[in-house]
Amino acid sequence: EKFEGALGKGKGKKFYAYKVMMTKKWMKFQRDFENFKTACIPWEMKIKEIESHFGSSVASYFIFLRWMYGINMILFGLTFGLVMVPEALMGKPYGSLPRKTVPRAEEASAMNFATLWDFSGFAQYSVLFYGYYNNQRTIGWLKFRMPLSYFLVGVGTIGYSFMIVIRTMARNANEDGGGDDTSFNFSWKMFTSWDYLIGNPETADNKFASITTSFKEAIVEEQESRKEENIHLTRFLRVLANFLALCTLAGSGYLIFFVVRRSQKFALEGLENYGWWERNEVNMVMSLLGMFCPTLFDVISSLENYHPRIALRWQLGRIFALFLGNLYTFIIALMDEINLKLEEEKIVKYNMTIWEASLYNGTIPENSTAPPIQVDPADVPRGPCWETMVGQEFVRLTVSDTMTTYITILIGDFLRAVFVRFFNYCWCWDLEYGFPSYSEFDISGNVLGLIFNQGMIWMGSFYAPCLPAINVFRLHTSMYLQCWAVMCCNVPQERVFKASRSNNFYMAMLLFILFLSTLPAVYTIVSIPPSFDCGPFSGKTRMFEVISETLEHDFPSWFGKVFGYASNPGLILPFILLMVLSIYYLNATSKSYKEANLELKKKLQSVRNKELLNFGFTNY
Repeated sequence: EKFEGALGKGKGKKFYAYKVMMTKKWMKFQRDFENFKTACIPWEMKIKEIESHFGSSVASYFIFLRWMYGINMILFGLTFGLVMVPEALMGKPYGSLPRKTVPRAEEASAMNFATLWDFSGFAQYSVLFYGYYNNQRTIGWLKFRMPLSYFLVGVGTIGYSFMIVIRTMARNANEDGGGDDTSFNFSWKMFTSWDYLIGNPETADNKFASITTSFKEAIVEEQESRKEENIHLTRFLRVLANFLALCTLAGSGYLIFFVVRRSQKFALEGLENYGWWERNEVNMVMSLLGMFCPTLFDVISSLENYHPRIALRWQLGRIFALFLGNLYTFIIALMDEINLKLEEEKIVKYNMTIWEASLYNGTIPENSTAPPIQVDPADVPRGPCWETMVGQEFVRLTVSDTMTTYITILIGDFLRAVFVRFFNYCWCWDLEYGFPSYSEFDISGNVLGLIFNQGMIWMGSFYAPCLPAINVFRLHTSMYLQCWAVMCCNVPQERVFKASRSNNFYMAMLLFILFLSTLPAVYTIVSIPPSFDCGPFSGKTRMFEVISETLEHDFPSWFGKVFGYASNPGLILPFILLMVLSIYYLNATSKSYKEANLELKKKLQSVRNKELLNFGFTNY
């Protein structure tokens, strides 16, 4: 009855033909829309091509980079749309206030390239940094609350970052609960890998390379599962490798400490008396350590003879410890610099009192009706503005790290590949298979570089709203430059291995860095008084007082009382305890579910083996 009239001259022929035609068109539309969605995913084809030639481990880095790019686009949208644009359009213009004006002593060099490259001069007195923003409660005809917006955007970016990282980790954990990949692995790969709908020769070449790489990954997994080793020699070599790694970490930490001490000495004597290297010594030493230490750790890890995936995690852990020590040494140096700026601020306040008195011939009239003396904003004395100083340091560190990465790619990968390619014909030995050979893609160094650069963005964006924009530009250019470099200048690793499907190891390190990055920012917001003459919180004892001020002026009195009761430590501590207990309960429940899932898999495998055994006896 369903097909009645479809072929003959029945009553429902036209309607059925129309329904079949619309069903086919709808299926074609769905297929085309899925292809369109795939084509709209940024850099999807590039990443697939890299995965086909270099394996899923290298592709996982570029997928992680693309994910970081999306996060920074959201952060850039928040800071640009709710902080920078309102201040530029509705705030007071440049030159109207001392905080928005280059001092008279710096005007001559304010537009020099060296000054702008150091993010001083006109760049310092712009919407790029904290000190430019005014402390008016409302600005413009929209009565936009700039201090409140600045504070909420700073806190909201951290909260959004926590939420998206944890959500991604949870989704990856759910996706990692698939079936058994080890059953008839090579048979499945042999008979089901090829896509018979491929009609493009270039696509066929990529698919062939992808299948070859997947077989290499499976072979490595199988070899590692059956490998026998001398346990005593392996333990000795691993202890030796860890000792050498600890020595390297201690040496790098001492070097950073020594350089920071020198920079403090230079700051006390006046940086204008020193050259470019002395002014940027800390940033350059940190960038160089981040460039050379991962290579040294890679050499050390060859002693341990771990599975490639486990070796990658050890490598990531060592570089993580290196970068973390360098970063917190840098933060401690910044804290010392902030304390010096606060002491300098007290002297500036006293000097400004004397300067104001000198404008009135030594006396400041009380209850005077005389008009105030007009002084050009460029001639007004001003404080050191430690917040802008912190923002400048993070921007300089980000830019120097970006330049070091690009120079490393061009010299360490491209020029090395050109030398090997063209001098191999006239050299004494085979350069391609001997020294120096083509470089391999450094997964651990690049992943840790991404993570710690993002940590600096989270830490410094409160004092430099331009940092998310700089990082978006950095990630965008890095995607194209590194995709080009890995395809043109690198060779696949000798031991290609399959990356973890969940990719949660990267996310766990990112979450840890996010937590560590929020600590200094929260400490400065809660404990250190803001500068008295710059930034949206000037004139307040602490930055977070903008919340109580908003509740007092813009909300009913009862709402302020409710908020005060809700923020009472007597309510917050039990709530935190309840959340910790809930997390513990959910974690225990999740473990029990995993164990039950494993038991069910074992039972299904046992039933399958019995069925195969019975089938074999029956045929026999």
